[in-house]
Amino acid sequence: MSDGELAFDEQDLLPAVAQDADTGEVVMLAYVSEAALERSRETGYAHYYSRSRDELWKKGGTSGHTQEIEEIRMDCDGDAILYLIDQEGGACHTGYRSCFHRTVDGEVVGEQVFDPDDVYE
Repeated sequence: MSDGELAFDEQDLLPAVAQDADTGEVVMLAYVSEAALERSRETGYAHYYSRSRDELWKKGGTSGHTQEIEEIRMDCDGDAILYLIDQEGGACHTGYRSCFHRTVDGEVVGEQVFDPDDVYE
């Protein structure tokens, strides 16, 4: 994969889906900048770009709930990427294994695997 094939948006970002490589479960969606993607490729751990904090961040940098990357794929248009990952602990900052732990009707269908108050003091 060369960065020249990727179609970053007007903010120089791409949506990145993180999917458990073993189970196929989609655990989160975030955004990557070129720098975040490059850091992910260099280290083997998922890095993202925080739009709210305007900074690059390593998933699990605070919580320890890292995402080791097995493979990085891009979609057919080059405007989204997929991290196939090994998720350590929970992916969601609310303590759930997946950020997709609720239905659109508000029913909780996911598993909470840690207490965020214990992790993000």
